[in-house]
Amino acid sequence: MDVKMQTVEGIPVISSNPEANLAKGEVPPNQKPKKAKDKTGTPPSRFSLRVTAGWWRSLQCVGMSLHFLAPPRPPNPDFVKSIPSTLASTEGQFTLQFYLPEGYTKDPNSDKWPVVVNFHGGGFTLGNASDDARFARFVLEKCHAVFVSVDYRLAPEFPFPTAVDDGADALLHIIKNARELRVDKNRIATSGFSAGGNIALTAPIRLFEHRKTAEVPEYRIVAIATWYPITDYTLSRADRRASALRPEATLPPALTNLFDASYLFPPELDLAHPFLSPSRASDEVLMDALPPNVIFYTCEWDMLLREGEELAQRLQKPPISKNVYYTMISGVGHGWDKGPNPVKPPVKSEKLYGECCRKLKAVFEEDQTHAILHLPIKLPTLRLPKPKNGNDAE
Repeated sequence: MDVKMQTVEGIPVISSNPEANLAKGEVPPNQKPKKAKDKTGTPPSRFSLRVTAGWWRSLQCVGMSLHFLAPPRPPNPDFVKSIPSTLASTEGQFTLQFYLPEGYTKDPNSDKWPVVVNFHGGGFTLGNASDDARFARFVLEKCHAVFVSVDYRLAPEFPFPTAVDDGADALLHIIKNARELRVDKNRIATSGFSAGGNIALTAPIRLFEHRKTAEVPEYRIVAIATWYPITDYTLSRADRRASALRPEATLPPALTNLFDASYLFPPELDLAHPFLSPSRASDEVLMDALPPNVIFYTCEWDMLLREGEELAQRLQKPPISKNVYYTMISGVGHGWDKGPNPVKPPVKSEKLYGECCRKLKAVFEEDQTHAILHLPIKLPTLRLPKPKNGNDAE
């Protein structure tokens, strides 16, 4: 039997039949789920979800250990800080990992540093703040910025909206403690991968809404770098797989069902909530809450490709009119850059990390003459898959 393997969130898994093992009660592709129960059906017990999540977390730990072995080895955080939750309804603490650029420790009186606040992937259920250490190296070397990776609390223990609340809390902590941390609260960028790419978009929205009812020091988020994010939970998984260019290369149902059941709770949760589905946010919210520059990456074989392209197009066009730099990475699936190869980094990852960080640096430096993000950028025409009529999607 020909067994095909794929890597998802740093985990090597066997590719499965995309039509098998769908969540019981998941709506068919021609229906849009409106509530969490429409997407997950009758949810498993929270205890069983915790047990299953624990098993996948252990497997991912092995995969990421192999990922980190490939030269050049990624940096370790210079220090870790635990901060209390102030926005979430569930009290607790979470940690921030700080990676410092060269020169930061040599001169304690040096100018304020730009800061990139990062959110790891894992379907809101797996992963930890160190997963993006390879990206951190490029932020330190190319952007000369402080890199803060957020260890937000995970589902199923902490379902929506805890991850987004923690993301906004991380931004709020950095803004309020900018002087102590020696970072510039007017030169903040968010970044994230997969679920973290969602938080990179939704945490600024959450913080913007918080400002309407609470006093927050002045700050400026200048850019978002979002990598293959999930942006629209009102699309069913079946719909996403049906629209994918290579359905067999998409996220396996065993993981997607776990992610949805863990994070989308309680059953009556509105899937169009802007803190959950930024694609469902109003034009006014996206105009006011998101920064002027958005660096957007999608993967050709990803089931999230279509919604990513559509959001990138919407952000660029009037009335939102953001400066959008969009790249569709050809020939790769979701989370390809976290491959567990101990010999060399995943293909294209270092080139694209460097490209992203050079653009972030241009934004931080506000060089109106040379910053590429200030030039007119045309996005490619959306490549929506054709109906299943025997012809391959282009």
